[in-house]
Amino acid sequence: MLALAGAAAPLAAVPLSVRVVDAAGKPVRDAVVTLYPSSGARPGRPGGRYVVSQKNLQFHPFLTLVPIGADISFPNFDPTKHHVYSFSAAKRFELKLFAKDQSRTVHFDKPGVVALGCNIHDGMSAFIVVTDSAWTARTNAQGLVNFADAPNAPSRITVWHPYLRAPGGVVQQAVGGSQRSASFSIRLRPPPSMPMADY
Repeated sequence: MLALAGAAAPLAAVPLSVRVVDAAGKPVRDAVVTLYPSSGARPGRPGGRYVVSQKNLQFHPFLTLVPIGADISFPNFDPTKHHVYSFSAAKRFELKLFAKDQSRTVHFDKPGVVALGCNIHDGMSAFIVVTDSAWTARTNAQGLVNFADAPNAPSRITVWHPYLRAPGGVVQQAVGGSQRSASFSIRLRPPPSMPMADY
């Protein structure tokens, strides 16, 4: 789980646990949970450097969670060239053909979900979630996210997953300031037939 630490905030901190399960009640891992206090989200620490590599004709990792302002490098470790692109509104870019042991870097300056693809290899896909909230993390194998320092204030929780059946791939619910837990039951569509290497 990657929790994004933020700058100092005046909100009192309380623990908050969020559980995500599928329609059968099974835990859902790698769902991105984000908390937005009604008083305004606390931005995470901006920037940082991250890596999404290409190896064995797959992106690694399949899901990357970064704060707004992050720089992500895309090294190619395959013996073939890749042409990495995204048409997502949060970040449109194109890294034209680059060969083994070459790398390109992209700056992510807007929050949102960025879907990756390769123009040469249709089976390659991955996602980057760029967040503008300090309270953002991905669920573990038990479908849990635990925020140790959630704001003691009314908030909105969003859950995103690449295979979630919902408009925009997001569901949300409100939580009260005294609430210490929340749960989501989401419907997932089957993943693509080509398995992801680390998903």
